[in-house]
Amino acid sequence: MAGGIIPTGRVIEESVPGKQVTIAHVIASPVPEIYESLGIEGRGAIGILTLSPFETAMIAADIAAKTSDVEIGFLDRFTGSVVISGDVESVDTALRAVKDTLERVLGFTAAEITKT
Repeated sequence: MAGGIIPTGRVIEESVPGKQVTIAHVIASPVPEIYESLGIEGRGAIGILTLSPFETAMIAADIAAKTSDVEIGFLDRFTGSVVISGDVESVDTALRAVKDTLERVLGFTAAEITKT
């Protein structure tokens, strides 16, 4: 064998996430069961973010809270999930600030903000 490499028949795969905002979504008028299922107090709209690397959830929550009148309903640094709540305009403003900052400052690729 050239170079002393012995084939083992195994393939090792490793997942390396890119710097991405994979979901940025506003639920403008959620049904009460969503708040109940999340275990958060309902007030207006819900904003949902999923991010990688997962630790970016902490940065996103901080940006959202500092740029708009929203509450952090859920943050999980192990899955990259963030849920915020507030009035529709505040949630939309917060998601735009997160998306823009992550793209501009940290070089992230970001999904478009969607709304239902």
